[in-house]
Amino acid sequence: MPSVIEVTGLRKTYGGRAAVDGVSFAVEEGEIFGILGPNGAGKTTTVECVEGLRVPDAGLVRVAGLDPAADRAALAQVLGAQLQQSELQAKLTVREALELYASFYPHPADWRALAERLGLTAQLGTRFGRLSGGQQQRLFIALALVGGPRVVVLDELTTGLDPRARRDTWRLIEDVRAGGVTVLLVTHFMEEAQRLCDRIAVIDKGRIAALDTPAGLIQRSAGATVVSFTPSAPLDERELRALPALASVERRDGRITLTGTDETVDAVVSLLARLRITAHQLRVTDATLDDAFLDLTDGPSDAITDGLTKEEAA
Repeated sequence: MPSVIEVTGLRKTYGGRAAVDGVSFAVEEGEIFGILGPNGAGKTTTVECVEGLRVPDAGLVRVAGLDPAADRAALAQVLGAQLQQSELQAKLTVREALELYASFYPHPADWRALAERLGLTAQLGTRFGRLSGGQQQRLFIALALVGGPRVVVLDELTTGLDPRARRDTWRLIEDVRAGGVTVLLVTHFMEEAQRLCDRIAVIDKGRIAALDTPAGLIQRSAGATVVSFTPSAPLDERELRALPALASVERRDGRITLTGTDETVDAVVSLLARLRITAHQLRVTDATLDDAFLDLTDGPSDAITDGLTKEEAA
């Protein structure tokens, strides 16, 4: 089965500098595919080429077999998008916006159900200009989904949402995927990427630094495993220092914190069992997607940013 999104050798330059430099990836049907990267890494430029909002200088982009630049009208019927920055006419109400966008499609989703799911029912009569930032963000998500798209691009999905609204939105996106929609997700929230994404492309300085599952990226990380506990009886410092793969030992207020690897954790458990010591408030912290992200990227790009003005992009 061909991929729903195909990007091969994508390149986009501004003023002679490459914002995207040879990016390639493929997204399968029904997949949630994430894109991570520092500010200015080329994430938004990449997805705007997928959406047909920018024309690549080189490379191939196909969405459901369509060329986003040449087949924009056809693409609009299969692709929904929530942009990083969007605006509506200030006097337009939430109801009017949803009805208007639904009218653009032959078989739209039920906009009332979307509004309810995104917590917007009470704001249906409210003008866009009077919505809070979080309410505006939820409206743009609804507008991206109201056409019943086959593919949806979500750029900074939950920016501005409170923790409860963020988790409700995650459940919505999981339901959308369960309905067969393919999702391309750009995010800075590592927890969001780890929960939602089947695979993630990490983009740094316009190129893909890594492409793997969240678990695969974490496994590559040099991040340490940390185990901490309060022993029920005194522990000899020499016993602790002899543990394998140990990086550091810290004692504070009777609590012991060890930094090492999974091998260290297994050895701690064996040591405590042999000495018949109970580990109170035992806590083990593994490497995270944050650790993997930091290992794979060098920080914000000083070459070019995604947030270009129309004049800079010309």
